[in-house]
Formats: sequence, structure tokens, C-alpha cells
Amino acid sequence: MIFEWKANAAATAAIKRTISKIDKLMKTTDPDNQDATKQSEPVKTRITCRAPGAESVFIAGSFNDWKPDEIPLEWQPESVPTEDGDEGIWAIEMELPEGRHEFKFVVDGEWCCSPSCEGEHVCPDCVVNEHGTMNRVLEVTS
Repeated sequence: MIFEWKANAAATAAIKRTISKIDKLMKTTDPDNQDATKQSEPVKTRITCRAPGAESVFIAGSFNDWKPDEIPLEWQPESVPTEDGDEGIWAIEMELPEGRHEFKFVVDGEWCCSPSCEGEHVCPDCVVNEHGTMNRVLEVTS
């Protein structure tokens, strides 16, 4: 009898935690809740990619549903040349909401965390994704 009570108490506690999570979620997504409608203004964010010799560079991530051909970066002709004389900097300024974003570059049709981030080493700006490859991480703050 005591075992059944403990099992029921644990189930009750789990239900209370779930209800609390649902309540918090409802408060943040309810359109009638004025606090939920107060969202921060997007933050102008500059993202660059060094891709010497590339013909095209796009960015795809959590902010655009990972669409690989939607957001092109622009080649920066004034960028500092690499050792072989190639000005390989591509850039974009985007309005992004505050928070954590994951993204990848698409350089000449190939997905990459960063063209310079190849081989077996730890990249401090990357995390492993559900496909076993790496994503870049960007924390946007105002």
C-alpha cells in the first residue's frame, strides 16, 4: 500500500510540473497576454564568411527555416587579401531577433560550418547538430 502511494505521489508531482510548464507556455503565446506581445526589436547583425575563390555564399539557419538559397552574402571587394591575393570576405547585415541562432554557410552549393573550419579540431563557435555535422552558433543581444 505504501508503494502505491509513493507511485501516485510521483505521478502527481510530474503532472503538476507539466501543468506548470503548460501554464508558462500559455502566458508567453497567448495573444491576449500583453506581456507576450512585447517582443524585442530585431538587432542589426553583421555576419561574415571568408571563402577565397567562392562564386556564391549563402547563409541558412534557424532564422530562415534552413533554406539554403534564400539569403545571399555579398562579396566585399575591399576585404583584406589572403596570401594568394584573393579577397575572400563575404558579408551580410541582417535584422535578427535576440537569442541563440544556429546557422551554416552554403559556399558554392556546399553546406559548411565555416570554410576555414575543416578537419578534426574543436571549433569554439560551433555545436554538433542532429545530423552529426556542425552548426555555427550566434548569440544576438541588443
